[in-house]
This record gives sequence, structure tokens and C-alpha cells, in this order.
Amino acid sequence: MNTAILIPARLASTRFPEKMLQALNGKALIKHVYDICRNTGFDTIVLTDSKKIASIIPEAVVTESADNGTERCSWFVTNAINNYKNFVNVQGDMPDVTEDIINAVANNLENYEVSTAYTPMSEEERSNPHNVKVIHNGKTARWFGRGFTGYGDWHLGVYGYTRKSLLDYMHLRVYNEEHVEKLEQLRWLQNNYEIGVTQVEFDGLEINTPEDLKEWHSRNSH
Repeated sequence: MNTAILIPARLASTRFPEKMLQALNGKALIKHVYDICRNTGFDTIVLTDSKKIASIIPEAVVTESADNGTERCSWFVTNAINNYKNFVNVQGDMPDVTEDIINAVANNLENYEVSTAYTPMSEEERSNPHNVKVIHNGKTARWFGRGFTGYGDWHLGVYGYTRKSLLDYMHLRVYNEEHVEKLEQLRWLQNNYEIGVTQVEFDGLEINTPEDLKEWHSRNSH
């Protein structure tokens, strides 16, 4: 199979230390996401800086340090023996990611070197300066940001990459906006890559804080 799913999983987290090991209905968050990804039929590999995480995931690769998940994926393509043509990067803190989202992002790599997904946001969510929004024209992303409010769609943390684009990533210029927004995908846009976007259905949570974990348990307690 020419496509693999990569799940970057850093143990340290500023807002929620060791969140990848937090239990969701008796299963570690990272294992929960890993199992969903495996159900797609794609080979699935966890990329981590932690032996703790690697100990609970059969297909895990311990990588060097990286500034973000895309850099960790780029390290894998550059340093690990593999023959995959395309890659889907699924965030390890997305326990509600679906097979449909993953497949939609993977399929859009037929048209673009980089792809991602979005879903509509409520007006209340658009007014939250912490939510990541994407501005797009229905086919490609024009900008990503947290700070602007009142417009944009909810950008989901699932990316598709061709092999070439990941090999290129570490050599691209890093602009100040990437540091300000703390959004690694801006590196593609600011180096003139097109990012194909696909609208998907998503009504789940990303686990960024202990409060998110409590809400997830509340939603899934029945």
C-alpha cells in the first residue's frame, strides 16, 4: 500500500503534561487514536520522543526532537526506511477522528501535494480566539489563524502529504507568522505550496486540556 498514517505523539505538553497517556474509557489517548487509524487499513506508525508511549504501541518509532508534528513526520521520511508514496498525519489528541476524515484527506492528495480538512463552526466557536480557523475558497486554503474571529471554518488537525512535500519541509523558510500563530501549516502557504481542503463532518473534541478530557468523558459516558 502506498499510503501510511503517521501519528506524531510528544509526551511533554505545556497545557496538559503526558496527555497522550491519559485514559479514555480505560485506554490511553494515543492508543485510542491509533486503533481508529488502523481500522482504515492503512499502515499506521506512531512517531514519538517517548519510550513510555512506544511501549504501548506496537508500531512506534522513537524520533529525534522536533519543533512540531510535521517536522517529526519529515524526520521519519528522511531517516527511516520506507517506500510509502503518501502520508496522512493524524494528531494524537483527536480521539474522535473518523475513517471518513482520514480517507478524504488521503484522496485529495491526487490533486495536491498537501491536503487537510475543515468543518463548519458555530458563531460562538468562531468568536473563540483559541480555535484554529481556515480561510479558503472551497478548493485551497488561503490562511490559517487563531486570533481572528467572526469568520472562517474549523481547521481539523489531519494533514496529507506527498513524499516530496515532506522531504522539502525542513528546507523551507520559516516566517515569523508561524511562530506567532504556532501553526506549522503556515510554512507551506508562505513558501507557495497549495494546500487542498476538503469539507468533512466532525462533531468531536480535540484533547488539549484536562477540561477537554472531562468533557470527552461526559459525552461518552453512556
